Order: sequence, then structure tokens, then C-alpha cells
Amino acid sequence: MTLHEAQQKVDQWINLHGVRYFNELTNMAILAEEVGEVARIMARRYGEQSEKDSDKNKDLGDEMADVLWVLICLANQTGVDLTKAFQDNLEKKTFRDKNRHHQNPKLK
Repeated sequence: MTLHEAQQKVDQWINLHGVRYFNELTNMAILAEEVGEVARIMARRYGEQSEKDSDKNKDLGDEMADVLWVLICLANQTGVDLTKAFQDNLEKKTFRDKNRHHQNPKLK
């Protein structure tokens, strides 16, 4: 699935099942909450915090998909074409950072 197709599918789902989009500020708060859930799993599963029994069955991929879902909602609501935005961002990073990381002694 492309980013464009994902944006279309989310919009179709919202219109069919979700009644309407939550407003942009509500979705921004939901996005922060979903990112926090990813962070919790990462800190406990891969970081130094111990993982609670209640967290051991959490699906990291599902939580990441929740982040992507809300991000796509926000893109749809604000008229952002994620395909173009991502392509432009990749070009910006390539131009700006094409040599930077190779020259970073911390990455060797």
C-alpha cells in the first residue's frame, strides 16, 4: 500500500465507520498519547526499565500503526499529501546530510 492509498483508505474508513474526523487538536492529543504508548514499550522492552507483566503482550507493530493512523488523519484534515511531503523530506535530508553521518566518529 502506498502512502496515497493509505490516506484514501483512512478517509474512506472515517466516512463509513467513524462518522467524522475528530478535530485537529483532539487528533494531535491522540497522536501524543499513541507515541507515548510506543515509547513505553520501547523503554521497557529495549531500554533499561523493567517490563511489567501487563506490558509483555503489547504489540509494538500495532502501537506503531496507531501512530501512523492518527498521523494520516491529521494529514488528511490539513491537506498534506504525505507522498509528496515524504519525498521532499527525503530529498532535503539527502542534500543536507549526505556526508554528515559518514564524518561522525560516533557512528564508526
